[in-house]
Amino acid sequence: MSLLTERGNTAVDLAPGAGLLPARTATRGGKLFGWLGNWWVLIPLAILLAWAVAPGLFTGQDPLTGVPQQKLAEPSLAHPFGTDHLGRDVYARVIHGTSQTLMTAGLACLIGSVVGSLLGLLAATAGRFADSVAMRFVDVVLAVPAFLIALILVTATEPGPFSLGLGVGIASIAAFARLVRTEVLRVRSRDFVQAALMSGGGYLTVLRRHIIPHVIGPVLALLAVDLGAAILAISGLGFLGFGSPPPTPEWGLLISEGRQYLTVAWWLTTLPGLVIVAAVMLTAVLGRAINKAFRF
Repeated sequence: MSLLTERGNTAVDLAPGAGLLPARTATRGGKLFGWLGNWWVLIPLAILLAWAVAPGLFTGQDPLTGVPQQKLAEPSLAHPFGTDHLGRDVYARVIHGTSQTLMTAGLACLIGSVVGSLLGLLAATAGRFADSVAMRFVDVVLAVPAFLIALILVTATEPGPFSLGLGVGIASIAAFARLVRTEVLRVRSRDFVQAALMSGGGYLTVLRRHIIPHVIGPVLALLAVDLGAAILAISGLGFLGFGSPPPTPEWGLLISEGRQYLTVAWWLTTLPGLVIVAAVMLTAVLGRAINKAFRF
């Protein structure tokens, strides 16, 4: 009964005599073509993911051992990103450092999205007292810059990928909590949700079948954007020396090592920095596309 009520709002958009299946097929086809239109975003992101999963497919150079005779070599066909002060291939170090950066950023996004979504869901559905307590906590977290929160947590623990992911993830909890709370309150006021409650639907049933499916889209969109923000924050903390210790390749560490040679080897900081900027921008565009696809 509640499922029919939920779909009743969309039935008026169908032509007389038209069935539900053709409209659904057309909607899926439109979304498919919409995603294919974002190939210029999906392909580079797929390449970044492939760098993290199978770096050996993209380079045969050793990211840890260099050739002293080839130190500070300019970008060329043999070394697309040049070499560093120890003769190590920068392109190989960027590729092998992708897994380290993305794994830490993924941990941060996992912590922020799961904890923040549960907190926002609790605030929106568990009553006025829970809402007040949860939102005051969120206000306190938002009052402090996210990068400063991550920096404090990282310095309070042993520097490393886990502490980086934990610090950046905790700093992003507030954004997910506020988004989920706002979306749940918006969806809960819709007619189909009220009809489902009035027809005898239980709390968990209505939450699972009617509210959460409409909240997933904005959460996924924020997750994509937060992934880029996490990459930027982790690279910044790695630049400050709170990431993986040398000689482990990590994007922020690569820029930190190359800053001493800016006047003689611009590629040591510029090219890894462009990779970071491209990754952040691509995830932002992906988040916008996800939000558009799930908008209702």
